[in-house]
Amino acid sequence: MENDNNKFEENNMLDKADFKDEFIEENMAYNHLEHARKIEGHDIFKINLNTENKKESPSEEHLHGHPEHNHKKSHEEKLLDLLPKENRNFKEILVDVLKQIFASIIILVIGFFILNYSAYYQIGKNAWNKYFGEGEQTEQQLADLTDHGTPTTNTTNSLKTSANIEIQKKQIPDLSLEIMPIDNRIIIPRINKNLPMVRVSSKNLLTKDWSALEKDMQQALENGVVHYPGTSVPGQNGNTVITGHSSYFPWDPGRFKDVFALLHDMRIDDKIVIYYEQEKYVYQVTEKKEVMPENIDVLKQTPEERLTLITCTPVGTNLRRLIIVAKRINEEPSTQVETAK
Repeated sequence: MENDNNKFEENNMLDKADFKDEFIEENMAYNHLEHARKIEGHDIFKINLNTENKKESPSEEHLHGHPEHNHKKSHEEKLLDLLPKENRNFKEILVDVLKQIFASIIILVIGFFILNYSAYYQIGKNAWNKYFGEGEQTEQQLADLTDHGTPTTNTTNSLKTSANIEIQKKQIPDLSLEIMPIDNRIIIPRINKNLPMVRVSSKNLLTKDWSALEKDMQQALENGVVHYPGTSVPGQNGNTVITGHSSYFPWDPGRFKDVFALLHDMRIDDKIVIYYEQEKYVYQVTEKKEVMPENIDVLKQTPEERLTLITCTPVGTNLRRLIIVAKRINEEPSTQVETAK
């Protein structure tokens, strides 16, 4: 009997030792998992651990050996078992993808307007003035900007003078003289622009060195709008083509990166004035359209005098080209010199 009691106590102590070892291991696994979740930013959650001491049947122990050697899991395996299994369906994945796409679009739009801030500021300000009627010029004011001060072309009659100085003072008529700019310029009253017109050498065009020609054009655009090489100049029959930026990189040098940002506001019959080689040329808008960048028909020469303005559209992109076509018109003199009597 005493031997049986000793054997029972010995087995009981072994069971307690096994239970203690398993409890310590599971507690260490829990602490390890808790530490890992803190690092990964997950919330700490409670895990109910089964600490009951499960014993295999004698037949299993006899077949597979001691359970400590065959069924004992490593810490990594226990961590994997304790991590929640996330089963995501197609709808949830699609919603996440759409959220990412939407966020990317928002970032791109914000970046686009930041890069083209100056051009879109002009567009917004112009739209504001139109809506509230602030600063909008009347058609008569626009006409005055181009018609006023046109010098007389009547040179057939000379002024008669007298030998008497007092009579001469009374014989001097009122003259309307226009001051010509010293450089070549284009004035577009509708969008309130007075811009220098820069010419580019035709050398690279004749040698078909397109990369060098593009470089010359970009450098010239830093100083104003550019007369396209190979096209007619004002005063000659043919097509005078002028191009300018509607928007460009803000870090690019030059002050003329968005001079044609408002060119889409041009209307049919608007007037455009060009001063070229100390001569004044007036054009009237006849057509407004958009073409693809590869369309070079707008550069073709014409039998009559024509002016073509080109810029990129929509503003801030180079997807298409905005084309403004105008014909040369002859202005009638605003004043006449009267012959002295």
